[in-house]
Amino acid sequence: MAINALDISVVVVYFLAIAAVGMWAIYRANRGNTKGYFLAGRDMPWWAVGASLFASNIGSEHFTGLAGTGVVSGIAYASYEFNAIWVLLLLGWIFLPVYLASGVYTMPEYMKRRFGGKRIRIFLAAISMFGYVFTKISVSLLAGATFIQQVFKWNIYISIFLLLAITALFTIAGGLAAVIYTDTAQCFIMLIGAFTLMVCSLWEIGGWRRLDELYGLSVAVDATDECGMPRTDAWHLFRDPINGDLPWPTIFTGMVITSVWYWCTDQVIVQRTLAAKDLTNGKGGIIMAGWLKLSPMFLIIIPGMISRVLYPDEVGCATPESCKAFCGSESGCSNAAYAKLVVGVLPQGVRGLMLAVMLSALMSSLTSVFNSASTVFTIDLYKMCRNNASEAELMLVGRLFVAVLIAVSVAWVPIVQESQSGVLMDYLQNVQSAMGAPIAAVFVLGVVWRRTNEPGAVAGLAVGVVIGALYFVLTTLVFTAPACGNPDTRPTFFQYFHYLYFAVFSFLLCSIITVIVSLLTDPIPEQNLYRLTFSTRHSPFIRTDLDCSDDEAEQEPQLADIHSAYRAEFGYDSHSGARAQLRKTSHPPPPHSVPDEPQGARRDQHDSTREEEPPKRGNRFIVFVKSFCGETTSGDEEAARLERKRIREVGNDVHEKTVYARIANVNAFLIFCATVFIFSFFH
Repeated sequence: MAINALDISVVVVYFLAIAAVGMWAIYRANRGNTKGYFLAGRDMPWWAVGASLFASNIGSEHFTGLAGTGVVSGIAYASYEFNAIWVLLLLGWIFLPVYLASGVYTMPEYMKRRFGGKRIRIFLAAISMFGYVFTKISVSLLAGATFIQQVFKWNIYISIFLLLAITALFTIAGGLAAVIYTDTAQCFIMLIGAFTLMVCSLWEIGGWRRLDELYGLSVAVDATDECGMPRTDAWHLFRDPINGDLPWPTIFTGMVITSVWYWCTDQVIVQRTLAAKDLTNGKGGIIMAGWLKLSPMFLIIIPGMISRVLYPDEVGCATPESCKAFCGSESGCSNAAYAKLVVGVLPQGVRGLMLAVMLSALMSSLTSVFNSASTVFTIDLYKMCRNNASEAELMLVGRLFVAVLIAVSVAWVPIVQESQSGVLMDYLQNVQSAMGAPIAAVFVLGVVWRRTNEPGAVAGLAVGVVIGALYFVLTTLVFTAPACGNPDTRPTFFQYFHYLYFAVFSFLLCSIITVIVSLLTDPIPEQNLYRLTFSTRHSPFIRTDLDCSDDEAEQEPQLADIHSAYRAEFGYDSHSGARAQLRKTSHPPPPHSVPDEPQGARRDQHDSTREEEPPKRGNRFIVFVKSFCGETTSGDEEAARLERKRIREVGNDVHEKTVYARIANVNAFLIFCATVFIFSFFH
């Protein structure tokens, strides 16, 4: 069936609705400074954080790639979704309290504050840019364009261009607030559309029991004993530890490591939680995202398996010639399974809804990456070169950088298209295993072990990145997996050493090097670690950042006086360290109450800033252009400066109300039990 006028009308209505949400968010958001643009003013409620987390994760690569794994592998890749729930809990209960307490905007900024020096911050920012190009943007573009190509029969690069044009608008204009609110709207559209397709697909084949019977019989006409045959272990999550496509030991080792990198250290994900009003709302959003992560197996993978049942000769093609004829790729057509199901099963009008769902998924993932990439580049790289850059300049540079990132990503799309035998998720996870493990190792040690220092972190990260880059080049460009039926001439190591086993090796090697070098070099002084590790997240003392900039150095005498006041107030013993804090009250004062600067005086400063006379209204077009580019008033600049100063001195409060903390803990326990049950049932 072809897309008709009713389907197009549904898509148009969808875009108008999303545009309305985006423009409302742009109008509502504070975009006049970096906190407003990059962190949505840290004012997001839990439901917006949770919906944005889920929508940012479930992009078009999931609908395209994850459904494709259902065609070739069954339910095995659902392990990534259930494993992510465990790691999300680590984010909310271990990592997020530290990030919020430290008051950082980006993950490289946290590394700089934690370890000092510029090397590790630049190193991590550069790796992030690499990851955005070779995984997130390229993969999302290919996945979304593949869907549109199957539906409309358009050229893939025309599809990419049109998708980019509309996606970049809200990112460039509105900042994180617009991204999160459009993500929230798109999250519910995705869930409704995907649920509709799952129900219609199951109805088409006669229900769940029939799927169990028919999947094993879905063999292409050109299949051989080696190619085009469905797996006999399709309904099992645990696969052979040596020859399995997803060895079961890696679910609890390598998969956890790559998930820690993705969920706990990657700017795209963590930035959503940093935008929460407080730690309680951040945890609430994480719990919501965790419950939603139970759904992809049923909403995406199962439809992929149904697509093979209905169209075995097309999505299950076994020869390069037949695959080329159907989807234009000789490596395989499993990535077209979801699009084929949408066009072939859904009635008119509903097809338009599912097209809108796919566009939602693509826009959600791309807007998230665009915003986070511009944040990392602007805050961690550009501002380091232009230390005196104004707020308006930073806003403009962040927007322009998105265009450069897009151009490089589009150029990489053809390589992604032919990698890993055409299985998109395998390419994605292979790259993440190569680059994510060393970053995860350094972050984990930095958060939980105070003895970790800059020389150790740099040494571990450098070794990990070098071997990861070598592994990536060898597996992606040199020793590529052969098409089914062709002889495998790769060295034995690359035939049997799964990429998730490589993640374990890389993580352990980087951790060992980091620990050894840290123990052989000087430790970081205690006063430089307040609110930068899990054990010091509640510290009330003034932190002196390592290698502070010139404007920070000018304030050191004042900070020393404030620090002394805290020591006197809490009976701090300099000979026994921060653990010997003799707190005279059951709860420390909130971080924003600094003894030598009364709250009233600080409030007066902010009030005077807000009462500054607004600029006179001029030509409306000029006013719009200035607002779009992030022009700020002197009051905006001063407010931003005062906010940065406060965060640097005393951080953010991460205390929680007992009742809300208990609700979050109960939900965390329930969702953990739910994943254990699923693993046990589908083992």
